[in-house]
Amino acid sequence: MFVFANLLEAVAKILEIGLNIYFWIIVVRALLSWVNPDPYNPIVRFLYQVTEPVLGRIRRILPYIGGIDISPLIAILIIIFFQRFVITTLLDVALRLRTGGGL
Repeated sequence: MFVFANLLEAVAKILEIGLNIYFWIIVVRALLSWVNPDPYNPIVRFLYQVTEPVLGRIRRILPYIGGIDISPLIAILIIIFFQRFVITTLLDVALRLRTGGGL
């Protein structure tokens, strides 16, 4: 069972790194929205292409709130939920498998 435990731990760590990177990409995009960047800049285009699928879905679900876009905040809260719940659960399951405690 230690092989499956190691696999779960590796998946959890990779997922955690990916969520951290996406967290910072959303933060940078939100900060860029305050300064009106050049839309033809490759970095700005990359940030919009990577975040728009998630933020666009959140915007469709949320009601319109007087011109304030809170979709980055909601996305960050979802990322924090995944970090605290899903990753922690995967690591706990891996630990129990490794120590022989079962599920």
